Amino acid sequence: MQAIPDPALVVLVGVSGSGKTTWASQHFRSEEIVSSDRLRAIVGSGEHDLDASAEAFSILDQIVAARLRRRLMTVVDTLGLDDGRRLSHLALAREHGVPAILVVFETPEELSRQRNRQRSRPVPNSVVTSQMRRFRQIQDRLIGEGWDVRLADAEVLIRPAHLESQSGPGPARETLSGSLRLVLHLSRFNGVGDLRSQLLSMAEAAEEAGFDGISVMDHLVQIPQVGRQWEDFPEAYSSLAFLAGRNNNLRLGALVTAVSLRNPALLAKILATIDVLSGGRTFCGLGAGWFEAEQVAYGYDFDAPGQRLNRLEDVLRILPLMWGPGKASYQGKIHSVVEAVSYPRPIGKIPIIVGGRGKRTITLAGQYADGLNLIGEANLPQQIDLLESSARNAGRDPDSIEVSILDTPLMGTDRHELAGLIEAHRGRMPASVFAGRHNAGTVQDHIERFRRLAALGVGAVFVSPVGLSSPEGVSLWKPVIETLR
Repeated sequence: MQAIPDPALVVLVGVSGSGKTTWASQHFRSEEIVSSDRLRAIVGSGEHDLDASAEAFSILDQIVAARLRRRLMTVVDTLGLDDGRRLSHLALAREHGVPAILVVFETPEELSRQRNRQRSRPVPNSVVTSQMRRFRQIQDRLIGEGWDVRLADAEVLIRPAHLESQSGPGPARETLSGSLRLVLHLSRFNGVGDLRSQLLSMAEAAEEAGFDGISVMDHLVQIPQVGRQWEDFPEAYSSLAFLAGRNNNLRLGALVTAVSLRNPALLAKILATIDVLSGGRTFCGLGAGWFEAEQVAYGYDFDAPGQRLNRLEDVLRILPLMWGPGKASYQGKIHSVVEAVSYPRPIGKIPIIVGGRGKRTITLAGQYADGLNLIGEANLPQQIDLLESSARNAGRDPDSIEVSILDTPLMGTDRHELAGLIEAHRGRMPASVFAGRHNAGTVQDHIERFRRLAALGVGAVFVSPVGLSSPEGVSLWKPVIETLR
C-alpha cells in the first residue's frame, strides 16, 4: 500500500498508452488532474491538436503553480519526460512546502503499443518508439532529482496530510475504558423545528449511533466562533435537566461551565439533582471562563486570569465536599461554604472534567479532577506529561485522570463528497486551511486518527461536527463508533 498525502504534487511519468490517464481518474477527482491533452482540446481543435501544445503547456504550468500556491492536490498528467518542466514543478512544490511525488509507469512496451493502437487517433508508432527511448534514458536518475518515487502498479491510499498526528510521537498511556469513547457536543441549535424537538431528535440519534453521551456549551449567548449572537441558545443546565428525563443511556454534562457563572454550592445542587433525575449519568465540566463580553453584559465581574483560576480551584474543592457525607465547610480564596447541606446526594461519583490548556489549568486538573479536556491535539504528549507530573505531586494515580479532546471535525463518505463539504462550509478561508482546522477526512480517515489519539492516551473525544443541524448528520458517525468499539 502506497500512501499519498493530500495535498501533494503528483507527476506522472510514462509513454503514450502506459495508462496514466486511467490511473489518475481512478484515484483522484477530475478537478485535481491537470492534463495536457484536455488543455489542448480547450485551446485547440482537440486533444491531438499538436499545434496547440505550446499554449496548452503554458496554461498547464500556470494552473500547477496556482494550485500549489493554494496547497491543493495537483496531479500532472503529461508524459513527464521533459526535464525542464518536471524539475520546475518540483521546485514549485518545494517552494510551497508540498510533498513531490513521481509516479512511474513501467508498463510493458507491447501493452502500451496495443493500447495506443486502440485509440481513435493513435500516436504514430515512431513517436512512441522515441518516447520509450527517452523514458529509458531518464528512468534511473529520477530518484536523484529529489522526488518521492512510486510505481503505478502498487495499491494507492490517499490520506489527508493534516490528519497525520499533529501531536507528534509520545508514549502510550493506558486509557480508563480501554477504548475510545465519542461524546456528541451540541454547540448550535439552528436546525429544523423548535428547541424541544431539536434536543429530543439529536439525543435519540446520538443514542442510536452509539455515542457515549451528550454535552452542551455553558454560555449565556452564542459564541462568535460558532454562530451569531441572536441565535436561539438554551441555558445549559435547563437543557440537561430536560434530557435527563429521557429513557436513554447517554451521559450528560456541560463542556464547560465557567466557574464565575454560578455559586459553587448551587452548582453542586444542580448537578446532583440532574444526576438523580438521569439515573446517575451526569458529568461536570469546569473551566476558568474566557468570554468577557457575555459576563459583562449579564452583570458579572470578569476577573483577571489569576483570580479566575483561584476561583476554579475553590470550585474544584467545594463540589466533592457538597456531594459527600455530612455538612460542607470550606474557606477558599474566592468562595466559601459554611455547614452547607445538599440533598439529594448524587447516585454515584460525578466525574469532574477541567477544560483548558494553560499550565495552571492542567496542574489543577492533575490535583483535583477526574478528567482533562483539551481543544485539539497539538502538544498532546507535553500536556499529558504535565498532567501526570501534577497528579503524582498531589499523590494521585495519573491513570485515574481521563484525557479527552474537543474536536470540530468534517467528515465525508469519500473524497468527492468531502471536497464538496469543504467548499460548502469554508467561507472565505482557504480550502487547505479550513480542512486542516477541522480535520477534514473520510470515515476511514477519522477512524485511523482516533486510534492514534487512543494510543497516545486519549480516552474520549467530544465531537462537534461542522455544520451539524439534523439527526441524519449524527447518524453518519455510527460506523466510526462501531469500528472503534
